[in-house]
Amino acid sequence: MRKGLLVACILLFGIRGLAQESVNQDSLIISSDSTFSEAVTDTMLIQSYAARYDPRKALLYAAVVPGMGQIYNKKYWKLPLVYGGFIGFAYGINFYQEGYIEYKNKLFRNLENGYGADGAIYPDDTYTTANYRRIVDLYKRQRDFMIILMAGMYLLQIIDAHVDAHLKEFDLNPKLQVSVQPVMEQTALLGKQKGFTVVLKF
Repeated sequence: MRKGLLVACILLFGIRGLAQESVNQDSLIISSDSTFSEAVTDTMLIQSYAARYDPRKALLYAAVVPGMGQIYNKKYWKLPLVYGGFIGFAYGINFYQEGYIEYKNKLFRNLENGYGADGAIYPDDTYTTANYRRIVDLYKRQRDFMIILMAGMYLLQIIDAHVDAHLKEFDLNPKLQVSVQPVMEQTALLGKQKGFTVVLKF
């Protein structure tokens, strides 16, 4: 009788242990499968979203036509900045170019008519030849500076389109919140203070 009871206990405990192992293995398989499927789904979503914005295409479009890279990235609010910058620099280049031509012609007029000395003044004129030389140099330098700034603007919008297309791959936290709250503190050292705090919630 004791032997039969002992054999029954061993069988019961053995079956219970096998059942626990099989349940644990099944739960592990299920959890690993669900984790794998979630990871695959997230990866597929990120890849499909990132595939719509190719950084090389954005760079090529922005290099061919300024502003096209921003249109490709659907950042339409940047277009006024891009074209406004180009229009402003073009206006500056035209302004200094016209002044450069005007004062250069007056300088050549002085030189051709024998007023080449620094202190010489052409009849019915207010500037000396030395003044004209300085003004011509100033306008030429400012015109060249505006050309350099326009070239920098061109490169900047290309870099912006390329980087912006790369940043489309990053997932943004939808729970990110920014709030501004008034604050009033009173300390023994500084007394009563008022101000604002910026609170970021992730």
